[in-house]
This record gives sequence, C-alpha cells and structure tokens, in this order.
Amino acid sequence: MAREVRSRGGTPATTFLEARGITFRAHAYAFEASAGPIGEAAARALGVAPARLLKCLIVRSREGALAAVLLAADRTLDLEAAARALGSKRVELAPAAEAERATGYVVGGISPFGQRRRLPLLLDRAALDHSAVYVNGGRRGLQLELAPADLLTASEARIAELAR
Repeated sequence: MAREVRSRGGTPATTFLEARGITFRAHAYAFEASAGPIGEAAARALGVAPARLLKCLIVRSREGALAAVLLAADRTLDLEAAARALGSKRVELAPAAEAERATGYVVGGISPFGQRRRLPLLLDRAALDHSAVYVNGGRRGLQLELAPADLLTASEARIAELAR
C-alpha cells in the first residue's frame, strides 16, 4: 500500500528539488527486493501505469564517461540510441558498484536529482506524453511525482528516443 509522505528530513533528491522550488509529491511504498523488476514493482505498489514511472539507469561510454538515463519502467533501453544521444560510439550499463559510487545512491534507489556527482541526464521522449511522472526519490521505496516540465527544469535533461 502506497502512502504520501512529507519530504522534510528526506533525501538528497528531495532537498535538491526543494532548494530549486520544484513542486513534487513524495510517495512511499513497501519495497520488496524479490518482486521482479524494481520499476515495475514500484508502479504496481503505487497503482500507477509503468509508463509513468521512470527508472533511472546509469550508463558508461566506451571512453568511461557516466550518464543517467530515465525511461519508462516497462521499456528496455536502446543502448545504441543512448550512445548516439551522448555522442559516443558505444555505451553499456554501468556496474552497480560504479553507479552507486558516482551517484551516492544504492541500486533501486538511484534518483536523477541530488547525485553525489551530477551526471548528464537523458530523458526518453515518451515521458513528455504524461501530465505527471514518477522518479526515484533517492531510496528504495520512495518515488517522487512531478510534471515532466519540472523534471526538465530541475535536471537540464536532454530529450531523445531511448526505448525499444
């Protein structure tokens, strides 16, 4: 069962958004590690369509540069499209330990906001089709609901076709 929570004393992600005056709603849910793909499990727990819940993946270019990618929980990242959007020949998913070191978050709780090292961010174009989307709030079991326009304002994300 999901419940709305206040963000005071929250995470680096909520602090980041609050400092910029970005409107969002925080939603907590019971995280279950064995519930299958994390993003789809979060969407079920919150009762929202997986297309509205954006998973945050960390990719690494051939040159070793890291970037964050947001796309719908029920979609698969097109690595070639991500590489093109980043101006790289090839990207791969970063190992979990590297993603955690770079962002300061644990896998399953990686937020596009308030990262230890602010990574370039790509946003799948399909996210703009919704009036509100959900992104990780910086810990497992916390999602932040906000308008795609506010997500863009806060993150300076580049928009690209990233899903297949």
